[in-house]
Amino acid sequence: MNNFSRLRLATIACATLALFPARAAQDATTPNFAPDPDTGWQAPEDEFMPPSSGPGPVLSDPAHPYLSFYKYPRNPNPAYRVADLSNPVLQPSTREALKRANERALSGAEVALPKERCWPTGVPAFDILPATPVYFLQTPKEVVMIWTQDHQVRHVYLDQNHSARVKPTWFGESVGRYEGDTLVVDTVGITTRTFVDNYFTPHTDQLHVVERFHMVEDGKTLQVDVHVEDPGAFTMPWNAIQRYRRVAQGPLPETVCAENNGDHFNHGLDPIPEANHSDF
Repeated sequence: MNNFSRLRLATIACATLALFPARAAQDATTPNFAPDPDTGWQAPEDEFMPPSSGPGPVLSDPAHPYLSFYKYPRNPNPAYRVADLSNPVLQPSTREALKRANERALSGAEVALPKERCWPTGVPAFDILPATPVYFLQTPKEVVMIWTQDHQVRHVYLDQNHSARVKPTWFGESVGRYEGDTLVVDTVGITTRTFVDNYFTPHTDQLHVVERFHMVEDGKTLQVDVHVEDPGAFTMPWNAIQRYRRVAQGPLPETVCAENNGDHFNHGLDPIPEANHSDF
């Protein structure tokens, strides 16, 4: 039995509730990200887009352009990601960690992202989970985001302050509020076992992420404006953008990642997670 069994049970409960989406008791401008049980939001990009100006996220090295399988599925020469180390937001230690990741990618060794090994991705990397939709469950007290592929679940608690002492977890502690047609999510306490993006950009326990979810293009697109601060990993705050397209593919299915887990892709020291004993 894998060590996400409790999470799966909780997710199934959330999926059941998603059949009857309940909007938070807000004014008429409050966005409704779950108008029906068939609607989800799919990310066509598995990396962040830069802002129109100012410091931005780590992107692909121009000398080794990354062609996403999700954006270019017919690409005959897929390549692993190689980060652009010239980004001025990188602290020396962060740049060095990315240099090692680049060397591994360029060596031809197998490189698998955390989500490909069934590990939770953290925040803000949750925003660049591709391939399958994210479903929203909105209630007066919280917003739940569920990524379909292996049921990674985020809880955003509305109109609350952060705890006095936040214990680091995979997705951190997220508190949120509605500002008109925008859901603002403030997250701290994200474990350093996660990465900021799919380039393996590390962070410290000082990571602070603010996301602003709002619909554009007449509700056909969900845009997330991401603000990242971490003085331990970055020289300055930076911003990024993600956009999801609306998809209607039916109610949230159960799609399990870590079943019959084995080290099928030779991940070595960091294989698909397994529990040491049964949960029940």
